[in-house]
Amino acid sequence: MFTGALSKMKVELHDEVHYTLRLSSDLCVNDFIGSSIVIEWSGKITCSSCGKNTKKSFGDGFCYPCFISAPEATECTIRPELCRAHLGEGRDPEWENTHHNVPHFVYLAASDTVKVGVTRAGQIPTRWIDQGAKSGIRLAETPNRYEAGRLEVALKAFFTDKTNWQRMLKNELDSSIDLVEEKWHLHDQLPSDLTEFFTEDDEVIEINYPVLNYPEKVKSLGFDKTPRIEGRLTGIKGQYLIFENGEVLNIRKHTGYVVTIEI
Repeated sequence: MFTGALSKMKVELHDEVHYTLRLSSDLCVNDFIGSSIVIEWSGKITCSSCGKNTKKSFGDGFCYPCFISAPEATECTIRPELCRAHLGEGRDPEWENTHHNVPHFVYLAASDTVKVGVTRAGQIPTRWIDQGAKSGIRLAETPNRYEAGRLEVALKAFFTDKTNWQRMLKNELDSSIDLVEEKWHLHDQLPSDLTEFFTEDDEVIEINYPVLNYPEKVKSLGFDKTPRIEGRLTGIKGQYLIFENGEVLNIRKHTGYVVTIEI
């Protein structure tokens, strides 16, 4: 039996992605694919920032006071073009300086379509795995989050920045996508003040997920309506657990929920 507050699963890319839940002790979730598991919510939620109990979770597991004040929950985590860390400003300038005023990558990731996104250096391929991408490529490297956001805004004219979670979990892929070709086609479409950040690194990283079989239809589960979730685990993709009947549980969405897992 494993007990603790849920948080985003730790991921490692080998031949396929390895997933670890960090609870009372580390739980390698891959080991239990094909087995029946029970996850029961205690009714308790703790804030991922301050650790206090909260009746409702906001954003990535914050209590409301932290959601409106913690630097980890600042608006530029979602809209990097609004970042002001490079100006020495923000909710917590010291935190912003070490997390946002540092090199960032703008990337392209492929699944059923091409997605554009931004992440800190060192978060590749973790960021792509969390989104359930089939493959990804570094497009540009910028000195800070603001410049990455400025480039991302321009790229939204060509590609989405959203993941269709249902298609991702059904493994609907577009095998015709060529990320290297897409990258350099964009280079010819953008102004020079943005293309100066393009990287010559054209490595495409392929990602395989530990899934026995993908569902034809998916149904999202949540502890607020279903405090006890049980079934045969058939796979993991993105930050979702996939069960035999097509039901799926988004672990990241339930950050801070205190649960007990029986296997």
